[in-house]
Amino acid sequence: MDSMLNPLDDAGPDGRIIMPANVTTVLAEDLRARLVLAADHDEAIFIDASETETVGQAALQLLIAAQREAARLGLPFVIENMRPELVARIARLGFGELLGLSTAEEIAP
Repeated sequence: MDSMLNPLDDAGPDGRIIMPANVTTVLAEDLRARLVLAADHDEAIFIDASETETVGQAALQLLIAAQREAARLGLPFVIENMRPELVARIARLGFGELLGLSTAEEIAP
């Protein structure tokens, strides 16, 4: 997969946000826009992280903020297909529980 996020109109066929292999600070603004659009649709926020290997600090902050906003709005917030090694890295940073990723077993392959 390309290291850049696709244009906003290139979400998955079911509206999922598809994250690239490396979600850097440079991509944070595009990710923020996608998350805002997803929350504005008053439906679940699904993020496909199957290709994601690294997530930068700004992107992690956005994901945490989006998860909190989804909870406030009563919307499901799901990060799907996250690689176990990425879940472990996020957990070691202390952000696993904030994103609902407390154990690798909770992530559906």
